[in-house]
Parts: sequence; structure tokens; C-alpha cells
Amino acid sequence: MPQSSIGLPGWVDDVAPDLGWMTQRTSWVGYVAVCDDQREIARMGRRDIVIALRGTATCLEWAENMRDLLVQIPGQNDSTRGQPKVECGFLSLYKTCGAQVPSLAESVVAEIQRLMDLYKGETLSITVTGHSLGAALALLVADELSTCASEVPPVAVFSFGGPRVGNRGFADRINSKNVKVLRIVNSQDMITKVPGVFVSEGLDRTLRNSSAAGVLDALDSHMPWAYSHVGTELRVDTKMSPYLKPNADVACCHDLEAYLHLVDGFMSSNCPFRANAKRSLVKLLQEQKPNVKKLYTSKVKVLSLNLKREEMLMSSCLQSPS
Repeated sequence: MPQSSIGLPGWVDDVAPDLGWMTQRTSWVGYVAVCDDQREIARMGRRDIVIALRGTATCLEWAENMRDLLVQIPGQNDSTRGQPKVECGFLSLYKTCGAQVPSLAESVVAEIQRLMDLYKGETLSITVTGHSLGAALALLVADELSTCASEVPPVAVFSFGGPRVGNRGFADRINSKNVKVLRIVNSQDMITKVPGVFVSEGLDRTLRNSSAAGVLDALDSHMPWAYSHVGTELRVDTKMSPYLKPNADVACCHDLEAYLHLVDGFMSSNCPFRANAKRSLVKLLQEQKPNVKKLYTSKVKVLSLNLKREEMLMSSCLQSPS
């Protein structure tokens, strides 16, 4: 998938042409994959198209993450209750094009429309997934794809460690379009609690269903930081893992590999970590060794024996046709 972009003044390239982190265009942001396993297609009853988006990777993306004022999405008039608005920085990364590169929005819509034509007549579905910034972009992608054509396949989002993206009006619009969103959240992850003012999600739902709903909608339209999460929450917890230290640092609590490890061991909110979890600990040890209990770091040499085999299996994966 082409790169996402950030709009900067032209003089930046003249002043600092050799500074990679000052480039207007960010690095590769994700990919689109298509299921071609006939057994899996038969099992699911459809051919799934997956859009995967990475998290923050450059200094300028971090800068955009901090631009947290809510703004209206250009060119969209919405009749749902409350004016839908999203974070200014996320919208910039999603909508801004480079000098010779289309925006992420243009790229992903064009590719999905191409695939819909390629597999016309088949039952399709679209799954959008991402971590951190990628989770935020995944919601913007899903919102746009859900109305990019007259007949769009069902769209679902699986987000990991995602921040808030928009206001209650944006959340209501996502729901009205029947986009299914599962938001995986680590209780210890601070990124899932920003941006915007802190409001308990439970309290927000209670108030929205009460006589105060109209007042809250009015406040949303005048408050530049009145954010709200979207979708159904699946809450995991670093402290539930028998492998990770209970005082794991902030980076570990937001790490994607740690998220995948926690999801693999999850059974329910009131059950212990799944004893027969099968996901390898190799990458978790590589990326979060200081946060792994000493009992397991002592086994890293044994675990690393499987790494080459895993890398060989991963290298056999092919991208979807383009």
C-alpha cells in the first residue's frame, strides 16, 4: 500500500533535504491481502479481504498524533445525531497526498474497488485491522469503505491499542453504517485513554441513554476534545499473563506483540490465562525481554531454536495480486 502523507510547507524540503525524519511523506503504511485458500473460503462462506495498517513510525507522525482538535471530515454531510468529527492529525495522515503519491484514502478505496471488480459475483467481506495509529486509521478506512460503492461487502474492524479517533457523532455514524468494530484494549495501556478529556465509557453510555442525551450532543458540538470510543471492547490485562512482569513498563503495555500474546491467552474477563496458549514467546522475548519474568528469560536460548523455522514459514506468505 502506498505511503501516507503529511502536509508541510514547501520550504521544509529546501531547508532540511537530508533529514529523513523531516520528509513530507511517511514510510510504508500497510498492505491489502486477499484470502485465496479455498478451504478457508469454504469454511467462512466468503472470500475475505484484509487491510492491515501499522502504528506510528516517524517523528512527523508523532507530531500529527498530537494535533488532537476535532474537525469535520471534508465533503461529508451527515444526517445522524450530532456532527461527526475526527482528530485533526489522524485525518491529515489519512487524506493528505504527496507530490506524486495518492493519499492513503485514495489508495485504499481504489484497491478495494479493483478487488470488488476482480471478484465480482463472489461473496466478499472486508476486514480492517491496525495497531495504535493503525487502529485509528482503520476506523477512518472502514468509515469510507462502507459507502465507497453502491454495494459494499460487510466491513469489520479489529483494532489493537487504538486511541480515540472521533466524537460521539462519528461513533454513531460508524454504527449506523453497520460497521462492526472490536476494540482490543490492554487495561495498562495509556494510549487507549487519549486523546480528549477523560470520561468513563460506561458513564457516557448511561448518560446517552438518559434524558441528558440532548444536552450532551450540544456539548459535543462545542467541545474540541469531546472524544468517544467506537465499537465493542475486548479488555485484556498485562497482569493476567504468567510470563510478563506485573509492573511491565508503558512501552510493553502498548506493544503489539504483547497484545497478541495477551489475546492468545485470553479466555474471559474472570478466567486465568489460557494454559494451552500456542503463540510462540520468541518475539515477545526479543522485543520485551526486560518485562518478561526471569523464569522465562532463562529459556530464551531454547525458544530461539524455533525462530528460524518461524521465519521460513513467514517468508512463504505472498502478497495479494495487484
